[in-house]
Amino acid sequence: MSTFILNHHTFHPSNIICIGRNYVEHIHELGNDVPDDMVVFNKPASCVRDILLSEQGEPLHYECELCLLIRGGRIAGVGLGLDLTKRELQSQLKTKGLPWERAKAFDGAATFSPFIDTPADLNRLRFTLHIDEVLVQEGSPSLMMYPPEVILAELSRFMTPNDDDIIMTGTPKGVGVVTAGSRFTARLYDDDQCRIEHTWVAQ
Repeated sequence: MSTFILNHHTFHPSNIICIGRNYVEHIHELGNDVPDDMVVFNKPASCVRDILLSEQGEPLHYECELCLLIRGGRIAGVGLGLDLTKRELQSQLKTKGLPWERAKAFDGAATFSPFIDTPADLNRLRFTLHIDEVLVQEGSPSLMMYPPEVILAELSRFMTPNDDDIIMTGTPKGVGVVTAGSRFTARLYDDDQCRIEHTWVAQ
């Protein structure tokens, strides 16, 4: 069972609920259509690793995301995560109209920072991802088609997240290939205050 940290205490999600195509510029970046409805898919908690993989049979793409910890039907914590994707395989599956799990739910397909308690105003949050000290991604609820509260409301129309499940809210533009040895640093800001800084070195 995967273990995560909220303010130095561990918790164990049963599901990782992922929101796809939530940033318009990322949709255009990959040449996809803007969806009529919120795109939802799942990763099993077993896919999570503490390390950042660079390959698993083929190169992997990184996607940095704001992540929400759910308890009692509300957002109880926030953190950052990297959604790892077998992009070539994903494109092949989409072309055939098949599900994405083989490209998105494999062992090592996600890794997370520690989590913190939910701040008073989620709209003040923004996050960055630097690779080898170069800024490659920057996102915030203000750029999302479906910000956190809307995501939770939309999900409640057809499913009930379990306590300690994690929602990955989608990635902004700037995705790319993970290169072994590269240093990934993700930071979460509440206004100008850095609340989380977490680094992975790709293996």
